[in-house]
Amino acid sequence: MSGLPAILVTGGAGYIGSHCCKALAECGYTPVCYDSLSTGHRDFVKWGPFVLGDIQDTDKLRSTLRKYNIAAVMHFAASSLVSESVANPQKYYLNNVVGSLSLLQAMQDEGCSLFVLSSTGAVYGETTNRMVSETAPCKPINPYGASKWMIEQILEDYRRAYGFGVFCLRYFNACGADVSGQIGELRDPETHLIPRIMMALQGYAPNFAIFGDDYDTRDGTAIRDYIHVTDLATAHVRAVELLRAGHSGGNFNLGAGRGYSVREVLAAVATETKCKVPMTVKPRRLGDPPMLVADIRRAQETLALETHHSDLSTIIRTAWAWHRRVHPRKV
Repeated sequence: MSGLPAILVTGGAGYIGSHCCKALAECGYTPVCYDSLSTGHRDFVKWGPFVLGDIQDTDKLRSTLRKYNIAAVMHFAASSLVSESVANPQKYYLNNVVGSLSLLQAMQDEGCSLFVLSSTGAVYGETTNRMVSETAPCKPINPYGASKWMIEQILEDYRRAYGFGVFCLRYFNACGADVSGQIGELRDPETHLIPRIMMALQGYAPNFAIFGDDYDTRDGTAIRDYIHVTDLATAHVRAVELLRAGHSGGNFNLGAGRGYSVREVLAAVATETKCKVPMTVKPRRLGDPPMLVADIRRAQETLALETHHSDLSTIIRTAWAWHRRVHPRKV
């Protein structure tokens, strides 16, 4: 073993958090998973200690930081459903903003000041730019995006006032699954495109629909940027390593830097699975831009972001292997 320190991973029993725990362990760190299991999965915790707790429990966070001598924190513990945030904004501001302040208080008390935030492209809101860079204005249009943007601003204040080192990593569309098949996407309800396609194939999502086929794109359907969760996790580990080396951090987009349309994703699924996806076409959803792709040049330069797993074939192959494992076919 390399003797590298322990890293606290809040929300480490969730989709992206568990993949980051694995990536940390593979690099010699000890990932300490802190999770309430409200949406996470206990059997996703495989690479280090587990602490059952809520991020609003500041005392438990303090004792965990102290017990494991935590060197840095990766923060994934957040509510993340856009539609739910509109219906119940109080939950999102309490869990995402107040919970993050609780975590920051515990870190200050225990002398830990290195922080990697799981943020989102939703902080940009509606944008007319087809390629979105970090210099784009942040104008979130729902409480979920607004809560993440608030945390980013809070962290900037902590950087200035208390000397925190902070990376805010803004995801576009995380997807795929661990290549070994040990962990993957498992949510209820499931709202993301690729797992919903898989669930439609297996009979669990009979109402799968394309929302809009009349966009000004190459095939009429919306284009999005998809990054494999393994590439995402690698970037998080590099952020921790840079902070430990004295880097002050910053805000960075995490995507693949290229886009695929909904129809291209469907065609890739059909090729990989040898199955035709049952679907309908419905009108566009309000606020959905025709194309949304991350400008990832800053992340490539600073985080050495690589997208080795983010071709559509690998994304679909790993996601399909995972979904066949966890969802027995109904039809």
